[in-house]
Amino acid sequence: MTDFEAIAQGMSQAVPFVAHLGLEVSSIGEGESVVRLPDRGDLANHIGSQHAGALFTVAETASGAAFVGAFAERLAEVTPIVASAEVDYLKIAKGPIEARGRLGISKNEALATLDAEGKVQFPCEVELTDRDGTVVATATVRWHLRLNKPKAA
Repeated sequence: MTDFEAIAQGMSQAVPFVAHLGLEVSSIGEGESVVRLPDRGDLANHIGSQHAGALFTVAETASGAAFVGAFAERLAEVTPIVASAEVDYLKIAKGPIEARGRLGISKNEALATLDAEGKVQFPCEVELTDRDGTVVATATVRWHLRLNKPKAA
């Protein structure tokens, strides 16, 4: 059984920038996640709303948490990297922001490709909402995973 709570707690240790921004991984499931961006003055832009860079980072973190939730049992076998990302900023983002990430393909499809080809690329879709539930941004983050090469003896 996957311990999603332990994985969520470990994300800020594994990725120091997540801790630096104070992002809170509030839930991880198999291929989905919720990450919260706090409302802090040092994360604001020139008009007093959440900075685009902070919004990007919470979206990327939510996509990563969704990926980790799907691949938790095989993380030691793969090297993940973001291949590309696209963010659409739709509304002024004020207050705390919640980013909900989900895998854009099925876990089984991704694993089958990984096992057959030694690598796989897939999207994670993310929706960012403010405290009122208004969608302030959406993002697509494309992940590239490859199987680690066996270590020489």
